[in-house]
Amino acid sequence: MSRGNRPPLDTPQKRRRYERNAVILLALGFGLVGLDRWIISPLFPAMMQDLDLDYADLGNIIGALGLAWGVSALFMGRLSDRFGRRKVMVPGIILFSLCSVFTGLAGGLMSLILIRALMGITEGAFSPTAVASTAEASAPKRRGLNMGFQQSTFALFGIGLGPIIATQLLVVLPSWRWVFAIMVIPGLILGFLIWRTIREPEELREHLPETAARLDQPAQQVADVIPPLHGEGEAQKHRWIDIFRYRNIVFCTLALCGAMTCIFVMSSMVPSYLTDFHHMSLQDMGLATSGIGFGAFAGQLLIPGISDRIGRKPAALIALALGLAMMLLLIAQGPNTLTIFLLLFAVALGVNGTLALVSATVSVESVPPALMATAAGAVMGIGEIFGGGIAPVVAGQLATAFGIQAPLYLALGGIVFAILMVLFLVESAPRKRAQDPAAPHLEPAAD
Repeated sequence: MSRGNRPPLDTPQKRRRYERNAVILLALGFGLVGLDRWIISPLFPAMMQDLDLDYADLGNIIGALGLAWGVSALFMGRLSDRFGRRKVMVPGIILFSLCSVFTGLAGGLMSLILIRALMGITEGAFSPTAVASTAEASAPKRRGLNMGFQQSTFALFGIGLGPIIATQLLVVLPSWRWVFAIMVIPGLILGFLIWRTIREPEELREHLPETAARLDQPAQQVADVIPPLHGEGEAQKHRWIDIFRYRNIVFCTLALCGAMTCIFVMSSMVPSYLTDFHHMSLQDMGLATSGIGFGAFAGQLLIPGISDRIGRKPAALIALALGLAMMLLLIAQGPNTLTIFLLLFAVALGVNGTLALVSATVSVESVPPALMATAAGAVMGIGEIFGGGIAPVVAGQLATAFGIQAPLYLALGGIVFAILMVLFLVESAPRKRAQDPAAPHLEPAAD
C-alpha cells in the first residue's frame, strides 16, 4: 500500500480513475468557491432591508473579499508547495464554508466586511492549491481540458446558477440568513472527500517506473505530469520571488490583469449600463447579463481543451480576438435583450477562456513542480487584486465622471492589453513543444 494506506496507482486504469475523480472533486470545490463568493449579490436586496445597507456597502463588501482573496493567493500557494496540498485545501474549504454561515449571522456592515475578508483569505488558500492538484492529476494530453473544466465551475455556479439557487431558496426558507447557513453542508462533504481522495505529489510518483511503459503516453510525458519525488523542504530551496524569473509567469500575470479588468468591469457595471443607458427593464437586464456567467463557463471549458491541440498561445489569441470583436459590437449595440445576451456570452467566452489558460494551465506548465502552486497563487493573486479590486473602483470613477457607458472602454482596453501580453508568451503545451524541437526554453532567466 502507498503512504496513507491508500491503494497504489500502479496501473493505467487506476491512474485514469484517480484523474477523473480528482478533477471532478476539485471542480466542485472551485464551483463552491464561486457560489459562496457571489451568492451575496442576489440576496443583497433582502439583506439591505434587514441591515440598513446601501449599494456602496455592497461594493465595499465584495471589494474586501476580492482584495483578501488576492493577497492570500499570493502566499498560500507556496504553503501548499512546502507542506502538502490537502493540508491547505481541506482547512480552506471548511473555513470558507463556515464563513458563509457567519455571513448569515452578521448584524451589520463591519461584521460583514470582516467575515467576507476572512472568506477571501480561505478561498485564496484553496484556489491555487486546487489548480496545482488538478495539473498533477492530469495526463499531459488532457491537462488543458481538465484545468479548464476545473476553472469553469466558478463561473457556472457563482454567476450562472448562483442567482437561481439563491432566489429559489428564498422561496422555501424563512430568511436570507438560512440560505447562507446551508452552504456549509456541501463544503463539509467536499472537504471530507478531498481529504480521502487527493494525493500528494510524492504519492503520485510512486510506482511510476513499473507503470510508465503501460500508460498511453511516452514515459517522458508521464514524468511531466507526475512531479519528481522531492526531498523534504524542496520548495524551501526557492524564494517566492524566484517565480518571476520565468518569462511566462511575468506575462501570464500581466495578461490576467487585462483579462480580469474586462470581466470584473463588465460584471459590476453592465447591469447599470443596461438599465440606465439603454433603459431596459430589470427582467430584461437580468436575462441579458446572465450571458456573462454562461459564456464564462463555456469559455473556461472549451478554450483550454482546444489549446491541448493547437497550443496555448494560439488558443488565447483567437479567444481574445473574439472577445475584442464582440466587445466592439456590444458598445455599438442598441437595447435588444437577445443580441446583448449573445454578445456578452461571446465576450465572456473568449476572455474567460484566456483567463483560465494564463492563470492556471500556462502558469503551472512554466515552472518546476515544486513551484506549481506558488506560481498559480502569485498569478491569480495579483490578477485578483488588480482586476477584482482596483479595476472596478476605476470603472466607478469613470462612470461618475463621464457616464455609465465609459467603463465599457476600460473593459475594451483590458482585452487589448491582454492580447499584447499573450504575444510575449512562450508556448508551454506538451504536444506542441514535442512537435517543435526548436521551441524556446521555459527555464528561468539567469541571475
